Amino acid sequence: MNYNFKKSFHLDGSSSSDDDDENEEMINNLYQEELAIQHAIDNNNAIIQHLRNQQSSQVIHGGSIPGRSFIHRDRESTHCRLFNDYFSETPTYNDAMFRRRYRMSRPLFLCIVDAVENHDIYFKQRRDIIGRLGLSSLQKITAVFRMLAYGLPADATDEYIKIGESTAIESMKRFWRAVVEIFSKEYLRSPTPADVSRLLYIGEKRGFPGMLGSLDCMHWKWKNCPTAWAGQYSGRSGSPTIILEAVADYDLWIWHAYFGMPSSNNDINVLESSYLFSNLAQGIAPPAHYIIQGNEYNMGYYLADGIYPKWSTIVQTIHEPRG
Repeated sequence: MNYNFKKSFHLDGSSSSDDDDENEEMINNLYQEELAIQHAIDNNNAIIQHLRNQQSSQVIHGGSIPGRSFIHRDRESTHCRLFNDYFSETPTYNDAMFRRRYRMSRPLFLCIVDAVENHDIYFKQRRDIIGRLGLSSLQKITAVFRMLAYGLPADATDEYIKIGESTAIESMKRFWRAVVEIFSKEYLRSPTPADVSRLLYIGEKRGFPGMLGSLDCMHWKWKNCPTAWAGQYSGRSGSPTIILEAVADYDLWIWHAYFGMPSSNNDINVLESSYLFSNLAQGIAPPAHYIIQGNEYNMGYYLADGIYPKWSTIVQTIHEPRG
């Protein structure tokens, strides 16, 4: 019995020793794995720090909007080329080409540029954060005029002006807002007594005493007209258009404009909704006084084509003047 007990005791002792060895080996393995993990973490941190140091020592160009690619545009050289082409003392393109592409004379364009630039700081040429010159007022406003004159999309001006699509759209929005704020008090308003006197004097010198201006309507094509509205805005041309009624004097001062009527109307029934003749019906008219063949008149008239009704305030042109 004792022998069996001792034998059993020795067996239990050896089993306990084996367990200790296995535990010690497991602990060593875990320790080695922990060292390997810590070593990998240290290596990753070292690599990340190296990349950060390398990035901070380089000039990285990125777009103003995250995720947008950066395009290096040589806007300084583009401004010089634009200036030499149209605005230098000896421009590449003459006055006729300038008027064709800008739809106005060079002095008038420069007058608008100066007024808009002084009104909105957005159009002033400034330096960016790295000291590089930005787009000039000539570049921004030229891009606007190309879109207005030719109906170009915003990104089409990038090839010559070197201006991004978003910048061209922003320039367009700020330009028309500045034009309205600057020139609305002088243009698109009813004539003052001084204006009426000037118009009557010019009209008399040109053989039309009492004429306040020329009246006519035109149709503007509405390319992006909503489908639901296409029917009422489609006239005889078959495509959606919008009617513009305007009164202009000899030097194209447009002091009346009525815009937005569907082109299913015509020059005659537009008069029924135009506030120009609504005011005349209420006795509201620019002050005028002139004499024709001994008869005194105190209301001016508008020169129009033959489609308009024979009203006292509308005089049709003579198709074949004689004498």
